[in-house]
Amino acid sequence: MPRSESLNEFRLRKTLEILASKEGRGTELVTLYVPPGRQISEVMNMLRQEYGTASNIKSDVTRKNVQDAITRVMSRLKLFKQVPETGLAIFAGAIPQNGPGSEKLETYVVIPPEPLDIYLYRCDSRFHIEPLMELLRVRESYGILVLDASSATYAILRGKRLKIMRKITSDVPSKHRAGGMSAQRFKRIREAKIIGFFRRIGKHAEEIFLSVPDLKGIIVAGPGPTKHDFLKGDYLHYELRDKVVAVLDVAYTEEQGVEEVVDKAPEIIRKVRYVEEKKLMQEFLYHISRDTGLATYGVNEVLKSLEMANVKKLLISEGVDLVRVFIKCSSCGYEEQRTLKSKELEDLEDELYGKPCPSCGSTALRIERVEDFIEHLANLGEQTGAEVEIISLETEEGQMLLKSFGGVAAILRYKLQ
Repeated sequence: MPRSESLNEFRLRKTLEILASKEGRGTELVTLYVPPGRQISEVMNMLRQEYGTASNIKSDVTRKNVQDAITRVMSRLKLFKQVPETGLAIFAGAIPQNGPGSEKLETYVVIPPEPLDIYLYRCDSRFHIEPLMELLRVRESYGILVLDASSATYAILRGKRLKIMRKITSDVPSKHRAGGMSAQRFKRIREAKIIGFFRRIGKHAEEIFLSVPDLKGIIVAGPGPTKHDFLKGDYLHYELRDKVVAVLDVAYTEEQGVEEVVDKAPEIIRKVRYVEEKKLMQEFLYHISRDTGLATYGVNEVLKSLEMANVKKLLISEGVDLVRVFIKCSSCGYEEQRTLKSKELEDLEDELYGKPCPSCGSTALRIERVEDFIEHLANLGEQTGAEVEIISLETEEGQMLLKSFGGVAAILRYKLQ
């Protein structure tokens, strides 16, 4: 099952937050962006040249750190036979842990959710994440249709990228009739012309918008009532009709009208996601209020359902601040897991110090690893075929998920006996 868009966005945002927090000594952090279609061998040759250039750095420490970072990038690049379809971003460098001399070489590999259009190598005191930040804003495509009785303009909006796809004009006469023609006859001719134009608008919309695989919605706009008349009729393909998310009044047609829509689009797009989140939460609340037995909530209950592969839809609040801690006894191999708040991690370390192992009694209990709890749940959900959705705090339902249901809820596949 493909990952949900909300989960992909959450993971990328978390990675970028980590990368943004990293600072190096001088210009020791390496950023590499490789667009799709670029040959791995070509990139490797460029990195070898940069490695040679770095040998001229006067500072022994800086020279070593830069060359180590380039070597690490090359080793990660070798794992790929070819550049992924959306490109590749690799970040590596010596990050100070506790002041000078405490540097640790860290590496991050990101396969972006959308194709990269940049080829970049840079050595700096920070990682350059701007191209990925831009992609974070690019989630889906939206169709724009601006029309009046004289013309229709079609465009695709993807993030900040706008592409005018087509413009068509009509032969609909103005509302002022020509001399020598009765008002009734003129009206019939004009109405027939408008119907013909509406059919053409629908046909072109079908050709343009149905071919967009990730079309999230369509925004219909125009300066007068014509857009409403068009939508009332049966001129738009049923799949496209279901995707109309907003109907806007704009002052202009053609490119100027499209630009007006683009100015208003961010709020529309945000509302579309909020509507999706509301629907997910309302489905969950329906099962809770009707006591259908097909919903559960809370960390322990949801974990149990995930382990039974009984979760159809997993809802996780982005406000959840928990970690999953894996504890192991280095003497006998005893293991246990705990879920706690991030700020309680230090207290757990103190608690484990000198505490006897429940299995062998030795004081060898240690924290083996710590995993972000949202990531832990998402991984379990993906492994068991659940739809994983990250719910924002922007809606009343999103706030309710965090405050009333512990930030974790699930809609189940079947009712438990």
